[in-house]
Amino acid sequence: MIDPKIIDSPLSGCFAEGGITVDVRIYRLEDTHWSLEVVDSEGTSIVWDDLFPTDEAAKAEFHRCVAEEGVLGIISGSVPTRH
Repeated sequence: MIDPKIIDSPLSGCFAEGGITVDVRIYRLEDTHWSLEVVDSEGTSIVWDDLFPTDEAAKAEFHRCVAEEGVLGIISGSVPTRH
């Protein structure tokens, strides 16, 4: 059996706000849509349920959530999100 090929977006990377740094991971399996995952400094992962047609759309969704909730709101889950 061949393992699926995971494609990482060049838009992935670290994002910092208010002294909090997270790793924004945007990736997909070959021939699928893009996934969005945010990992905090303790390794806790938040993965969006929805897939995105482009890596740019996934990154835009991350920035939309940061604008609405802040990084702390995303990683703490204290603010309701629309993931």
